[in-house]
Amino acid sequence: MTRILIIGPPGSGKGTQAERISERLGVAAISTGDIFRANVKGQTPLGIEARKYLDAGDFVPDSVTNKMVRDRLNEADVQDGFLLDGYPRTTAQVDYLDYIIAGKDEKLDVVLQITADDQELVARLLGRAKETGRSDDNEAVIRHRLDLYHEQTEAVVARYAARGILARVGGIGGIGEVTDNVMSILEVLFKVPAGNGQ
Repeated sequence: MTRILIIGPPGSGKGTQAERISERLGVAAISTGDIFRANVKGQTPLGIEARKYLDAGDFVPDSVTNKMVRDRLNEADVQDGFLLDGYPRTTAQVDYLDYIIAGKDEKLDVVLQITADDQELVARLLGRAKETGRSDDNEAVIRHRLDLYHEQTEAVVARYAARGILARVGGIGGIGEVTDNVMSILEVLFKVPAGNGQ
């Protein structure tokens, strides 16, 4: 049974890696973005609450996000483990995730941080914006998003590093190469079996 968090800056390929790693390990990939969309689309009480903030362009408060994640982690497909992407973003959320997992008499195995140089990420995201015609993604906006990421995640990463469960993996390189590096680290350092993937 494997329980992993994946953390990484915008443009690091974290979402792609989350899908590939979860497939290799045979565990559910859970993205907070997907949880929000499912709740909003399904018009659940939490989705209706979250929509008010999203429509106003505000962050969804921890109280709403925490409950959505708790509900998702109680679903049947995560009994054999999970790979959680996009949560926790704050130390308060770290505490709440500890509370959810401890309530199930479980623990986190690994926190995987995908790293990349900001300059490389800016170039990558500007290229992506050009390809997709996203004029709102200019260099100033991208750098602001990266600054926010560093601000938010520094304390979160420090918490998990202190517990000895943090693994850093370079996110620059071919997609398959990064996945292989992740799997090697999981197997060698954390004794996580490579699973039934390719």
